[in-house]
Amino acid sequence: MNYVNKLDSKKRKIYFHFISKKNSIKNLFFSKKKNQHLFILSPPFCGSTLLTEILSTSRNLSCNNNIGLKEGQHLPETHNILFTQDRWDPNKKIDWLVIKSIWNNYWDRSKDILLEKSPPNICRAENINDVFNNSKYICLIRNPYAQIQSNIRRYSTDITDATEKYISYLKYQKNNLEKLSDTLLISYEELADNPIKTKEKIISFIPLLSDINIDLKFKAHNMHKKKEMGIVNLNDDSISTLNKNQIDKINSSLKTHQDLIEFFNYSLL
Repeated sequence: MNYVNKLDSKKRKIYFHFISKKNSIKNLFFSKKKNQHLFILSPPFCGSTLLTEILSTSRNLSCNNNIGLKEGQHLPETHNILFTQDRWDPNKKIDWLVIKSIWNNYWDRSKDILLEKSPPNICRAENINDVFNNSKYICLIRNPYAQIQSNIRRYSTDITDATEKYISYLKYQKNNLEKLSDTLLISYEELADNPIKTKEKIISFIPLLSDINIDLKFKAHNMHKKKEMGIVNLNDDSISTLNKNQIDKINSSLKTHQDLIEFFNYSLL
């Protein structure tokens, strides 16, 4: 799908329209009676695109968006509903029945598993769970310093704001793990450092994903701007760019939430 990523917005809309119509027709005849919904609940910069690429190697899975960041919030019909300035407001009102109807046109429902991974889903997963039946959730997290640095690097976010955002992400994930009935927690570090064990965890969680392939080069965006990479832990590269003053500022905010940090087995530098 790399060629699609290079298309201008008009041609992308044509592409998406084609995929939607193609799957709508196919789903009329070959849709499964009961699909498994799978949501990757992940803050930004925690490996969700990489994980989506890995899961999409399974012949049993369909992702609702196969290009770019691979997020359902970026489809033409959902972009102005989901990808708005208030998208991180947990009280934002969203008609999930409408969203489900749209995503159903992009999923190939002849596949057993239907995947979606838009990051803001982490702050409204309970609402999603009320509408999408038969759902499972993979919750991703990442080392605070690496995630915060990625936010600063990509969006020039103020370091205190980036740290507060990270804390909010952990709060959402802790709530998801406690409130949702079918979750699997995976850290960026275990995915990158021990992909074989992570693959085993995923297969144990959803046996139909037994054919996923972790031995490929993937196109998920990375700080080195390489077009393709194997599964690599980039935490040290990210953290090494933070100076002592920046680390001290991050720590001053993280210290007030140390129990939350330790809940996810992280510690302060």
